[in-house]
Amino acid sequence: MGLIKKLITRLYDVRMSLSKGTGVGITILSNKDNIKPKESFYNLSATANDGELIDFARYSGKKVLLVNVASECGYTPQYKELEKLHQLYKSNLVVLGFPANDFGGQEPDSDKNIASFCERNFGITFQLFSKGIVTGKIKQPVYEWLANPSKNGWNSQEPTWNFCKYLVDEEGNLLQFFSSSVSPLSNNIVKAISA
Repeated sequence: MGLIKKLITRLYDVRMSLSKGTGVGITILSNKDNIKPKESFYNLSATANDGELIDFARYSGKKVLLVNVASECGYTPQYKELEKLHQLYKSNLVVLGFPANDFGGQEPDSDKNIASFCERNFGITFQLFSKGIVTGKIKQPVYEWLANPSKNGWNSQEPTWNFCKYLVDEEGNLLQFFSSSVSPLSNNIVKAISA
């Protein structure tokens, strides 16, 4: 691991400790009224990083954690935490990574190079998708569903940075949004997955 990557990792640890201790940067939004989506999550599909079209109906019956990811971000060390979460809960959780270059060019690479980076540096085995846009007016359909209350039923929050997380339950209901500063292994996420 190069010097810049080591520095990012060290700064990440400091940033996460500060956020955990102060609450700064932590946003958690919840579907407290148990509002059902207006359009089914299971009607969605997305192109995997190897070109395969994946129909989300295959995820029915499991919780799904969707995360916009980037390989040159201060939160990139969360790849390791996401993989650990995936391994610990894979009997009832699916982790889906959506590489995006929306925030300051932090994901400049091709799908093939992103997959190689993730495997080499973090041993990623969870599903990665083709790089796409996750914010703005012309975002990929999955993120259009996640941030549009006329589709998901209640949430309008787009990703505010890389490594924002959305949790969908076993029936396709959007449960929660977690900002970047919420660790994938936080009590908040683990408790929501285990519920």
